[in-house]
Amino acid sequence: MWTLSGFVDEISPDFTEQCRVASGLGLKYVELRSAWEINILDLEPEQLTVMKETLAEHGLRASSIGSPIGKIFIDEPFPPHLERMRHAAEVARFFAAPYVRIFSFFLRPGADPAEHRAEVIERMRALARVAEEADLVLLHENEKEIYGDVPARCLDVVRSVGSPHLRLAWDAANFVQVGVRPYTDGYAALRPHIEYVQIKDALAADGTVVPAGEGDGEVAETIRALRHDEFDGFFSLEPHLATGHTTGGFSGPEHFRRAWQAFTDLLTAEGIEYA
Repeated sequence: MWTLSGFVDEISPDFTEQCRVASGLGLKYVELRSAWEINILDLEPEQLTVMKETLAEHGLRASSIGSPIGKIFIDEPFPPHLERMRHAAEVARFFAAPYVRIFSFFLRPGADPAEHRAEVIERMRALARVAEEADLVLLHENEKEIYGDVPARCLDVVRSVGSPHLRLAWDAANFVQVGVRPYTDGYAALRPHIEYVQIKDALAADGTVVPAGEGDGEVAETIRALRHDEFDGFFSLEPHLATGHTTGGFSGPEHFRRAWQAFTDLLTAEGIEYA
């Protein structure tokens, strides 16, 4: 039984609307990234309390905190960002979320990733130590233009840090947008470290994001392999069907439902049960 979740801020800026649509689709979990157009790490304690109460009212729980940790340039100061990671851990504990999504730092245009590798690994180890202290698992997402945007460097990050508190979030669309065939080029090497799957697809021709199964993200091949490998984890809808940018994306209620339908149709066609 696979468990569905979703970045519900793609539904609406209003958190009650986010929860209403999510629960209407039968979701039991959601991924928390923003509410009222404010990033989850910048909300006031009172707003977080309202969110927690609203989740409970709709029978929802948090699968992950969709944080922006690691979405700064590698040459920007790290100590303030490390403090922000500690706050992210506090927010995750507040919502009883087992995961915090992170990134491995943007590189300046034209930069050689190898020249920044040591600093990336040092910073990722520091982030992982915070997760260890908080008993959380960090999920490294393969965002484009960060150090870990291709399979080889995703593998380098997770192997070099060597912590059970740092795992991988698989994003097929982001791989497509950097010229990678996700399943063909990355699945075998990354599978031992994949803990979480984000559901969006993209066209190789121009990077346009499309519903799962309608692009070049090899989504069907990937879910078949995950089933064969007895994967048991979260699949989080991140449609980006209206807009996408460095801090997130938006779809609206109808496009979010369309994304849910496309992915659940794939699961049904493959005979995979989900909740």
